[in-house]
Amino acid sequence: MLINTDASLKVCEIFTSIQGESSYAGVPCAFVRLTGCNLRCRYCDTVYAYSGGYELTIAEIIVEVQKSGIKLVEITGGEPLLQENSASLIDALIAEGNTVLIETNGSISLEVLGKRTDNPVTVIMDIKTPASGMSAHNDFLNFDLLLPHDEIKFVLSDENDYVWAVDLIKTYELSQKCRILFSAETSFLSHETLASWIIRDALPVRLNVQLHKYIFTGDMRGR
Repeated sequence: MLINTDASLKVCEIFTSIQGESSYAGVPCAFVRLTGCNLRCRYCDTVYAYSGGYELTIAEIIVEVQKSGIKLVEITGGEPLLQENSASLIDALIAEGNTVLIETNGSISLEVLGKRTDNPVTVIMDIKTPASGMSAHNDFLNFDLLLPHDEIKFVLSDENDYVWAVDLIKTYELSQKCRILFSAETSFLSHETLASWIIRDALPVRLNVQLHKYIFTGDMRGR
């Protein structure tokens, strides 16, 4: 496969940290955060990624990632699928022997990633709940494009979000499609309360606690 490594993307930041969420939580990870997002969630913790950044070619991004010596790489944002060369970046990172994750907000069709049976990238799709203010932008057609190693994440702010998410899981049989992650928006909902609901209802989901925010304190940029 020929990859145009001269193609460029607008990058917000490249950094290394501990993977704080997903089934890879606790593992050292190199992050490529791309600039730009089409949504404005009420609880967004990366507002700084909405704009700005700098242009880098795929080749330059690869060099920066290689400097870390870490082979788990997450492409995030913002919303990385807004940039047309994000799929090529994934292909290039995989060609370099990396395990690649991409976190997307669920509003853009996964078809932009091409034929995914030939591409082992793990999609982490953040489904927007009612309390986010962005639930109308979810593209539920993406559920049919998920593979078993992919993950769906729900960030929950209250019991209404929880009930909504559980209903969605049942309606679309999501637990049969891929792994499910529940996170608490801790300004409004405690981990203890969310965990008690998950246990009570015997849900087939993983509780996310944003591990990086407990390890590092202060400014979360580059964390």
